[in-house]
Amino acid sequence: MTTTSRPSYLRVFLTIVRNSLVRDMSFRSNFLIECISSTSWILMNVGFYLLIFKYTNEIGRDTGWQKHQFFVFLATTMFVNSLVQAFFMPNAQEFSELIRTGNLDFALLKPIDTQFLVSLHRIDWSALSNFMVGLLLLAYSLRKLVIAEAIELHWFPFLAYPFYLLCGIFILYSLMISLAATSIWLGRNQSLYNFWFYITNFSRYPMEIYGGPYGTPMRQFFTFIIPVLIVVNVPARLMALPLHFDQPGFWLLPVFAVFATLFSLAASRWVFLKALSSYRSASS
Repeated sequence: MTTTSRPSYLRVFLTIVRNSLVRDMSFRSNFLIECISSTSWILMNVGFYLLIFKYTNEIGRDTGWQKHQFFVFLATTMFVNSLVQAFFMPNAQEFSELIRTGNLDFALLKPIDTQFLVSLHRIDWSALSNFMVGLLLLAYSLRKLVIAEAIELHWFPFLAYPFYLLCGIFILYSLMISLAATSIWLGRNQSLYNFWFYITNFSRYPMEIYGGPYGTPMRQFFTFIIPVLIVVNVPARLMALPLHFDQPGFWLLPVFAVFATLFSLAASRWVFLKALSSYRSASS
């Protein structure tokens, strides 16, 4: 008797990576135009903030987010957004089409986890151009901060930074796949990109600017209910505004970020499976 071996998810992922790269390189002109367009938009954003810092030394009063600290924050935003847009956004946007055309049936028949397959079946390599711009901006900003003696380079931020970047990516992925899964109930969900835009608008600024009678409830809601504010704030703060062990609540936000990530992944998995249980085949 022969038994069917479980698929190697790493091998499947690497195959998807290779096939996506081959597909993008088959249309090189389009790939280059998308990279240039995306990079131009990012550079315009950097120019916009350079203009702002001509009139102020700090984003928010006494927040510590001065010019180069904020550019570390901006580079972190580029990392998170580019990776989410490269690996997850195109697949989440196509999920409703899989339902409408009946191609979700083929995904269900494959001997691999359906959520894994529909989340990663295509990779947009052009979105990673923003990641490269973010690397240059991060290196430049950290160099300026070290020269100005605003920070000291230690091993902890460099180890914690990529870990919390992944936490932020998983939180945004959880929100995205949960919204995409509602297409099974709604039939067609055209609000995914709008939702993504609105949510990332909140996460692209330091949480310290959300203060006062209106800002404080928003900060609490988007930190503890829909935890998008910790997506960029935690890794950026660890790198640009190094926390000290003698600070009150030093571990509160980083520890909460880990629990928020685990809860988001578990909740999104539940939503996806719940929605999938309601799916009826295109032939039914």
